[in-house]
Amino acid sequence: MLFVFFFILALAAAAYGLEWLIQQPGSLTLEFAGNHIETSIPVAIGGLLALTAAVILVWAIVIALVRLPGRVAGGSRERRKAKGLDVISQGLIAVGSGDAARARKAAQLAEKLLPEEPLTQMLVAQAAQLSGDRATSAKAFHKMTLKPETKLLGLRGLHIEAKRREDAEAAAHFANAAHEIAPLPWAGSAVLEHLAAAGDWEKAREALEKSVSAKAIDLASAQKLRAVIETAMAVSREREHPHDALHLARQALKRRPGFVPAALTAAQVLIRHGDYKQAAKLIEGVWTASPHPELAALYLEALPGESNSQRVARVEKLAKLASQAPASRHIVAEAALAARDFAKAREALAPLVAEGQHPSAHTCLLMAEIEDAENGQSGQVREWLARGSRAPRDPAWIADGVVSKHWLPMSPATGRLDAFEWKTPPHSAPQLAEEGRPNIPAAFLAAPVEKPALTAAPAETNA
Repeated sequence: MLFVFFFILALAAAAYGLEWLIQQPGSLTLEFAGNHIETSIPVAIGGLLALTAAVILVWAIVIALVRLPGRVAGGSRERRKAKGLDVISQGLIAVGSGDAARARKAAQLAEKLLPEEPLTQMLVAQAAQLSGDRATSAKAFHKMTLKPETKLLGLRGLHIEAKRREDAEAAAHFANAAHEIAPLPWAGSAVLEHLAAAGDWEKAREALEKSVSAKAIDLASAQKLRAVIETAMAVSREREHPHDALHLARQALKRRPGFVPAALTAAQVLIRHGDYKQAAKLIEGVWTASPHPELAALYLEALPGESNSQRVARVEKLAKLASQAPASRHIVAEAALAARDFAKAREALAPLVAEGQHPSAHTCLLMAEIEDAENGQSGQVREWLARGSRAPRDPAWIADGVVSKHWLPMSPATGRLDAFEWKTPPHSAPQLAEEGRPNIPAAFLAAPVEKPALTAAPAETNA
């Protein structure tokens, strides 16, 4: 609205000025090359304006003719670019749909139309991956690393290709290069896993802290990984530097309350140095949240000077902290069996073997031991052994479908940190071999914690 007002105002001023000019007396005389021209002022100004317009028109025509070839070429480039982008779009759709032949054809055409376009190299790489042509794919990703705007994308592609051919050193190199440019989550995770696989836990912890500082990982996940790394450090230092190991394990427990591997490591250090009371107290502190059979074994080991009946009383108190957990009932049954209190042992296992329940293999074997100890070889023993052979498997440490007798800080299948979970394994899950574990530091290949012999306690007469 304001623009219209000023336009009308300017038009009125121009009309008024033109009227004023026409009304002014006077004339303009021009003599040139013997010619004499005399005209009024308004006519002279009108002629000057017409001449100016003619010059401007001629100049515009000349400029347009000069620029015409460039515009024609530019239009051709634009059409070429538009066609190239359309080809890239079709190629990426073909990659997404799994049409390798169409994707490869689109990639070849895109290279002719837009060889310098970053998306072209992306299409070439993905089409080659879809076709199984690893060499072409790696070459395309390498080209991406030569340009700043696509370097990170190229490094990630090279990292993935290195992992596919199981070249850990190359994969770590590309991840490190990317991590130095920008603290991306995938690069930070890859660097962390490589350092962990090499057993360099100090550098792994430093790499994790860098990722946290760069906000490449959320704080909750970082706390879990800190606990894993500190527990791994504690395991590696357990024998040579027990005080450091105990400090690291307790620190891991603070970060991740109830974390069984950290509790196991701390308790083992305390027991090895004769601090049985503190070991028992530590296990009792985590039992409510994490009733675990390995903790139960260590708890019995922390009661070396007590009689069988005293052990039964102690483990009953422990079991009350998580009364419904199978591990609580198992430890009471084992202690009662060692004390030859068969009634208490059966009572502990009764809820697990009640009608409608599906007792695990360990529960069935405990029932067989109770029957054998009380009644000798009998049909009941054979029946429980038979049930145990087809009973559900007991929980174990599982990561990426692999079952291990021990907790490990990383998956032996993928190298992923904090992959192991304590859960019931599927029947098809492979068992992790004791030797030849890939990418597992030597400290974690130690023998498993053995359950102490319950009958080793001082003999006692039972009523």
